[in-house]
Amino acid sequence: MREIYLAGGCFWGLQQYLGYVRGVVATQVGYANGPDGPVTYEQVCASSGHAETVRVTYDPSVISLTQLLGRYFEVIDPTSVNRQGHDSGVQYRTGIWWTDPADGPVVEAALRALPDPSPRAAIVVQFGPLQNFTPAEDYHQDYLDKNPQGYCHIDAAALARAAATKHLTPLEYLVTQHADTELPFTGALDHEFAPGIYVDIVSGEPLFVSSDKYDSGCGWPAFSRPISDAVLTEHGDDTIPGRPRVEVRSAHADSHLGHVFTDGPADRGGLRYCINSASLRFVPLDAMDAQGYGQYKHLVG
Repeated sequence: MREIYLAGGCFWGLQQYLGYVRGVVATQVGYANGPDGPVTYEQVCASSGHAETVRVTYDPSVISLTQLLGRYFEVIDPTSVNRQGHDSGVQYRTGIWWTDPADGPVVEAALRALPDPSPRAAIVVQFGPLQNFTPAEDYHQDYLDKNPQGYCHIDAAALARAAATKHLTPLEYLVTQHADTELPFTGALDHEFAPGIYVDIVSGEPLFVSSDKYDSGCGWPAFSRPISDAVLTEHGDDTIPGRPRVEVRSAHADSHLGHVFTDGPADRGGLRYCINSASLRFVPLDAMDAQGYGQYKHLVG
């Protein structure tokens, strides 16, 4: 296991959010990088110079430090000085601190990779070796678990999304939540042709059945149609210059799935739904009843 110390506003919400990330095995809130010696919450609030910080222990075989920092950047404003959300003061500054010198270049690279802020802003996230860390009082540990209606500066929608996606691998998260794309011919379901149903990996929403799957040779699972038009939404995608595409997302969870093209088999309607394996979970025919998909068995053929 490895550890990193992340500060980003009130540590109640940041701990709750990071605790949902797959690969994070433990979190502890405390006060970091102020004057040496033990410190109390009252002293921190009186401007002791410490930052409210979450000690994050994670499994690098599941999530890399770069990927973990990517999740951290989703819920902080890296251009805000001593402020996150409605919280203001030096204790609410942003910071990334490490105990292993090898983490320094990784953190610096992650900060350089952030999008350029507006001309009037700058990246102000502090970073460097951890100087000191005092665990916070028991009252503050896992505060939102003990007080579900308690204050949190992190957007409720971001916390809800993190809770709904906590079972996803980093790749599955990037694909479904950030419209990333797995490398061709690497997905586990590209050559899966057993009878069954394909569901949204986030919500379990039924999307495709095996009888509509075919080998297009493109390197991703291909389907001629969804279970019904109502389970998908379509969106224009101009992310590749000069090559407009149609993105498809799941209707219920709004997961990015892939794209739909008009070069599919003519005898099946002419469409090719090119879908990431990372967006799907396959349920074999003999498991559909037990997993609540029995009503779709007649579609499998």
